[in-house]
Amino acid sequence: MSVLTDPFTHLVTALAGLLEPLAAHSATAAAIVLITVLVRLALHPLSRAAARGATPVSGLLPLLLQLPVFWLMYRSFTTEGELLDHRLFAAPLGARWFEVLGEGGPFGAQGLVFLGLFGAIAVVAAWSAVRGRRSAAVAAAAAAEAAAAPKKSARRSGASKGPARAAGSGSGSGTGAAAGLPELTAEQRELLRKVGSVLPLLSFGTLITAAVVPLAAGLYLLTTTAWSVAERAWLDRRPVGAGAGRPAGGAMRSSL
Repeated sequence: MSVLTDPFTHLVTALAGLLEPLAAHSATAAAIVLITVLVRLALHPLSRAAARGATPVSGLLPLLLQLPVFWLMYRSFTTEGELLDHRLFAAPLGARWFEVLGEGGPFGAQGLVFLGLFGAIAVVAAWSAVRGRRSAAVAAAAAAEAAAAPKKSARRSGASKGPARAAGSGSGSGTGAAAGLPELTAEQRELLRKVGSVLPLLSFGTLITAAVVPLAAGLYLLTTTAWSVAERAWLDRRPVGAGAGRPAGGAMRSSL
């Protein structure tokens, strides 16, 4: 294991040395945040591709490619090494929440560090859940509108005669193509609504993970989750021309 974790440990130590004048005794924690930001910056092109709907699996790639980094973070702070004694304020970065409960309880010096971490993760998760529900509602409304468009077009074309009828039919076809959305049945739309209302709640699962992994890994989770939500918000606010053709896909991705 040391073959992989040693280079990572040296990287964290080197960055902590650079950040020590600014972060003092929490320099290693600041180095973890910096490493997370650098990883997410490297993966940002994949996130942009996912926002454009380039490929069906593009939205999963940033998550999958982060797993090795998270594993290295976990291993570096759970095995014997020089990083175990480094701290974020009063709490060791290698400590877990249930371990520090015996060191003054949840409101002791170390417990308060974990409570601050959990509070920050809860805020990010709530932000993600609100955005996810909103995006799911937009996606469901867009799917319903796309399904209703052919019926409206058929009624308009039925009221027309001769050449006017043909022209109306072509206009309706163009509307369906412009929407770029598949026609959904009522059951599929209801399933989409239910899934969209449940998926945002999965963001709170990060709280459970942060409670059982070392503090360093929890800090990584907080940083990467906050980055993901902020990145989705920024990508969703781009001009329509930059994200044309992804009204439903982009909305659903923002809830994941």
